Amino acid sequence: MTGKAKPKKHTASEIAAKVDAATTNRGGGKAGLADRSGVEKGGHAKYECPLCKTTAPDLKSMQIHHDAKHPKIPFEESKLVDRHASYVAESSKPRPGVRGSLRK
Repeated sequence: MTGKAKPKKHTASEIAAKVDAATTNRGGGKAGLADRSGVEKGGHAKYECPLCKTTAPDLKSMQIHHDAKHPKIPFEESKLVDRHASYVAESSKPRPGVRGSLRK
């Protein structure tokens, strides 16, 4: 018999969620810094701000950045630097994977 209203066991979905959180690369922390910056592998940072060199994964995120950080300058999509177009990926290095599993 257990204490007041304490469940005796964990549910299968709760255990599965904990395993998923522990084994999936979310792209955060120091390990995901190279993926976010896109320096080494051509990672997730597709666009680069021409004014402050900040990177963003998509056009909408870059527009949000520009509206927040550079409100006095009009946003021009043609001036953005496309880092994926200028980068040639090496076949020997794996592409960054945010949802890739570390272990099964």
